[in-house]
Amino acid sequence: MSRVGKKPIPLPPGVKVQIGEQLLVEGPKGRLAVPVPKGIRVEKNDGFLEVKRDGDEFAALHGLTRALAANAVTGVSQGFTRELDIVGIGYRAEMKAPNVITFYLGYSHPIEFMLPPGVECKVDKNTHLVLSGIDKQLLGQVAANIRSLRPPEPYKQKGIRYTGEVLRKKVGKTGAGGK
Repeated sequence: MSRVGKKPIPLPPGVKVQIGEQLLVEGPKGRLAVPVPKGIRVEKNDGFLEVKRDGDEFAALHGLTRALAANAVTGVSQGFTRELDIVGIGYRAEMKAPNVITFYLGYSHPIEFMLPPGVECKVDKNTHLVLSGIDKQLLGQVAANIRSLRPPEPYKQKGIRYTGEVLRKKVGKTGAGGK
């Protein structure tokens, strides 16, 4: 049986759950819907959510559904954050509107990035971005899209990286070469 799927999900105070075709999770930060595939049941028992499956043919969906439900419960109660750093001389970001970030990343033009609804951003010192939201998947995708505007290059390591990301630095060319 799935080790992830067997784990019960604790429900924090203030989080309401409706079980049906979808699992509707509502908390102080917002509401999320998690699809429940056929062959998977979600049961609420005294402050815990338990995900059960009808047979071994649903094993692949068992752990997935439990993980998605746990992420929804965590998202509506605490929320998620993702931090990015901009490294490079002259590279910076600034908020133009509540949902528009303008990046200056060494290209001949600034790049305007629209944030989707449900994701907020704070820019500290022009080079540190803190993304926050309740949907873990959407937040991770937005962070990946921002990073892809100028991924860190392996020689000087300039670009946008996740905070704490360890990069492998390549050795550049050496002086004299050839004959």
